[in-house]
Amino acid sequence: MRGKRPKPTALKRLTGNPGKRPLNDDEPMPALVIPECPEWLNSLGRAEWDRIARELHAAGCIAEIYRTPLAAHCMLYARWLKAEGQVAATGGDVLTSTEGGLYFNPWRGVADKALSNLLATSEMFGMTPSSKSRIKAVKQDTKSALRLFASERGA
Repeated sequence: MRGKRPKPTALKRLTGNPGKRPLNDDEPMPALVIPECPEWLNSLGRAEWDRIARELHAAGCIAEIYRTPLAAHCMLYARWLKAEGQVAATGGDVLTSTEGGLYFNPWRGVADKALSNLLATSEMFGMTPSSKSRIKAVKQDTKSALRLFASERGA
């Protein structure tokens, strides 16, 4: 897919539609619930799940169908923390070989890639300052507005 990611129709209704383009009235509207945390997440991933799931639910950004991207976010968070710990435990970003040469710590690459992917999943859920700054919400309770929108659609 090319270009900017499309804004969900419910969000367009809440924030306005300055381009006056036709809205997608057939967009799925999943029920806003906190999905069950996957069993396979490690303790760091589960702690991140517990930390953010309630916040995302309160913001109207979580549904059962988003379980996999949220689990991926939590897994990446745990991977990033573990890799950063390994960087520190193995001597930092630059290591010295047995021959005296310098080389980058391979854990640094793991940590950097995990962080890059973590920030991408954070944007999906609107959890970064820049992703939040692109949204201009009207002064209205989000949950009430989404319920109203769902009832208008007969859901």
